[in-house]
Amino acid sequence: MTVRIDQLPKKRYVLPGNAACAGCGMMIGWKILGMALGEEAVLSIPASCAAVVQGLAPKSGVAMPILNVPFASAASVATGIAHAFSQLGVRGQSVVWAGDGGTADIGFAALSAAAERNSNILYIMYDNEAYMNTGIQRSSETPKGAWTTTTPAGKRESKKDVALILMAHDVPYVATASIAYPQDFYRKIKRASEIKGFKFIHLFAPCPPGWLFDPSLTVEVARKAVETGFFILWEYDHGELKLNPPSSALVDKKRRRPLTEYLKLQGRFANLTEEQIAELEREVDRRWEFLLRFMEAKRRVDGAAGI
Repeated sequence: MTVRIDQLPKKRYVLPGNAACAGCGMMIGWKILGMALGEEAVLSIPASCAAVVQGLAPKSGVAMPILNVPFASAASVATGIAHAFSQLGVRGQSVVWAGDGGTADIGFAALSAAAERNSNILYIMYDNEAYMNTGIQRSSETPKGAWTTTTPAGKRESKKDVALILMAHDVPYVATASIAYPQDFYRKIKRASEIKGFKFIHLFAPCPPGWLFDPSLTVEVARKAVETGFFILWEYDHGELKLNPPSSALVDKKRRRPLTEYLKLQGRFANLTEEQIAELEREVDRRWEFLLRFMEAKRRVDGAAGI
């Protein structure tokens, strides 16, 4: 059940005066994480924007326990914290709060290992689709055609789908979320916190300076990504995969907004040709087709097994 915005906890864990850029999507997500878990969460944060904007103790802009750890180690550190909680009988949530570079690239080996072990952690990848903290370099999460400082003519490769890769690890819970839909993200965090074992949430978090749009448009950009079908909201809970609103209403392609409505808001896509836009549209269609085919195949298997 989705909670109303006015029902969300009022206590702040991400405080005014932090060093984040104006309109930072990551900080919007961090606020929701604080609302959902509060004092229960201990965060392991690898090198990233999140490691920098929190500030230095005792003047930190984030009122949550944080361990800033080396780039590739976050999932391993979080696993150790989870084991310590268990041994000491301490109530708590061991959470990784990491960017796409520290997750899909540099931290992927430790991430996959934690998933394979079914470590009792919640790993949240806030995805701003590049190495923003070090100068907007491309990551494997940067979408095809996007400008970065290391892909000035546009990235040639497709975006890696980390959530699907982790779903293939047969872990208890995997989901996608967007900062444009805070209640959905809040609900998924709360659901993940109820589950023992490995949990992963892919959070779509636009970056104004990296994506080249006005900071006032952060939520609009994130919303357009979902409305056009570019980013799909879904949830895999103990073997059951389902689409979440509003994506669940966009199975019919005709109900999706034109992809250009999303692309035109961002300077990083300003030089795309019509052919490149058409290729991105085909890529979006392929992502939808894969998810829908997987869901249908799962229904057939369950039906044959009498589940």
